[in-house]
Amino acid sequence: MRNIRSFFKMLFTPVTIMMVPHSRTKPVSIRVPLAGILFSTASFFVGVVYLFTVAVHTVEYHQMKERLSYVTDQFLELKSTMVSLKQAELEFKRLFSLESKAEVLENAEFLDTGSLDMKVLRSQIDEAMRSVTDIKKYIAEQKDIYRATPTGWPVPGYISSRYGYRNHPQSGRRQLHTGIDISIASGTEVQATADGIVTFSGKTRNSGNVVVIEHGHGYTTAYAHNSKNFVKVGQRVTRGEAIGLAGSTGRSTGPHVHYEIWKDGRHVNPSKFLARR
Repeated sequence: MRNIRSFFKMLFTPVTIMMVPHSRTKPVSIRVPLAGILFSTASFFVGVVYLFTVAVHTVEYHQMKERLSYVTDQFLELKSTMVSLKQAELEFKRLFSLESKAEVLENAEFLDTGSLDMKVLRSQIDEAMRSVTDIKKYIAEQKDIYRATPTGWPVPGYISSRYGYRNHPQSGRRQLHTGIDISIASGTEVQATADGIVTFSGKTRNSGNVVVIEHGHGYTTAYAHNSKNFVKVGQRVTRGEAIGLAGSTGRSTGPHVHYEIWKDGRHVNPSKFLARR
């Protein structure tokens, strides 16, 4: 009991604090209980710790706000990407539901997300996007090849002279016939058998009016003995487009279309391409 009284007596023992100014002004003294000094010191340190804690929480708040904004942006971006992938998936399902390769290629037109693990999801989406891009590229290339490959008949006639060696109808000599002759009434429209660009359209001595079309992927087609050509050099044409009228110009025994196909600089048998669909 005596120790407690001594302790409280010490706490409330006044302490004189003297402030001595560097001038002629008299010194100022303040008497403060020791308990007051201890309380003020403790309050100061508590206040410093509190302010430091508030500052740390403020910094953490702004960092969390920035992270939330970043995650929100990533989520919206991923959501947009998933929508695009879904559209691409539906498009591919529609294409591959077609019955034939030709239908797929003819119709190949491209339009060019609980708790999320962003890194994993981003990796999966990037991989899916690469796959979709590869599929689009493959189909586009196959479509280009398909559109550049001669398909079908330039006129709806019948073959009067086939590809290969034959006796020439005028000279009687045996020589290579580098195309096929398709007999047809004069004035019938001659149609391009593949997409391409006209590289020759004019008159020659032996073959009369001739149209030559470069299709790409090594393919070239020629249409000879036309009564009239509709196209000019440099003009783009599509499969089925009329490029002239059948006739009997040049060295010819009657109205027909001499039709040739060249692949990588060499003539090939056009008959192999007539039945393609």
